[in-house]
Amino acid sequence: MILVTGGCGFIGSNFVLDWLAQSSESVVNVDALTYAANPATLASVAADSRYAFERADITDRAAIDAIIAKYQPRAIVHFAAESHVDRSIHGPMDFVRTNMLGTATLLESARAHWKSMSPEAATSFRFVHVSTDEVFGSLGPTDPKFHELSQYQPNSPYSASKAGSDHLARAYFHTYGMPVMVTNCSNNYGPRQFPEKLIPLMIVNAIAGKALPIYGDGQQIRDWLYVSDHCSAIRRVLESGRAGEMYLIGGDAERANLDVVHTICAALAKFRPGADYTKQITYVTDRPGHDRRYAIDFSKIERELGWRPSESFTTGLEKTVRWYLDNDAWVKDVQSGDYKTWMERNYGARA
Repeated sequence: MILVTGGCGFIGSNFVLDWLAQSSESVVNVDALTYAANPATLASVAADSRYAFERADITDRAAIDAIIAKYQPRAIVHFAAESHVDRSIHGPMDFVRTNMLGTATLLESARAHWKSMSPEAATSFRFVHVSTDEVFGSLGPTDPKFHELSQYQPNSPYSASKAGSDHLARAYFHTYGMPVMVTNCSNNYGPRQFPEKLIPLMIVNAIAGKALPIYGDGQQIRDWLYVSDHCSAIRRVLESGRAGEMYLIGGDAERANLDVVHTICAALAKFRPGADYTKQITYVTDRPGHDRRYAIDFSKIERELGWRPSESFTTGLEKTVRWYLDNDAWVKDVQSGDYKTWMERNYGARA
């Protein structure tokens, strides 16, 4: 049995689905079901005897202790996090609470579990802390890519809270010897992503005939990673990664945001011809402190664990667009309530 936190979120749900498709080992999903979580995403495995769900907040030590005691996981993969930069600008304390206090609480509960194990079980136990490349700050146009020894320079409340959680995870290895590993990924995209992030937002807005809001000049560069490739990398880290190590995971696909949006428009025109979606592009005021470029050197995980991405940006994006076109009911379900309020709050004043 492995335990996954945040398994109803975007990356977590894809990880659970991929895990059950490729492994006979059971997984328990711990999720607080906040706004971006969608348990319906895992409806296809809800009745699977290898899958269990526990609703709990990772800041609740008693609840986490009880869940770990019940399932006795041999590994923990920690996805649960507040992850949207724009939301962190509007409400930073939620990010500090979940990403730092929640991670600290989970680490403490995991440490107690690890210490209670037999020596053999404790040796094979693993805690994988999933993080972001945003902790390293912003790169210039010609700067070398981020690597495992890059300096931490977070520039938003979100990235600062994730940097803090990374440091906590590292400290639990160096102070207590707990077998913790940290992964830092580039921008994920793919099926089941909450449509507040760039790629799904552009897809659903384009289909609906709405504006495609581009921050500033649209030349912010990101390294795009297809979510299933990310999940496969985490499985490799869990299987063969070295305790105490950090592994950077990238998609080898640097693209400017504006170029990404034009590629989405082209893919939509391919699947739904007849409309020029580029006419919906609108430029809006940039967000404060917007990092200019991220890029990841994933040579360490390729060299040590034999992993590299299998999807190109073109193939991954076409799969993503096709999924959103084929899953209109899922999209409509997540666009209710808080989503509508948030979109007006974040983009209304920028137009």
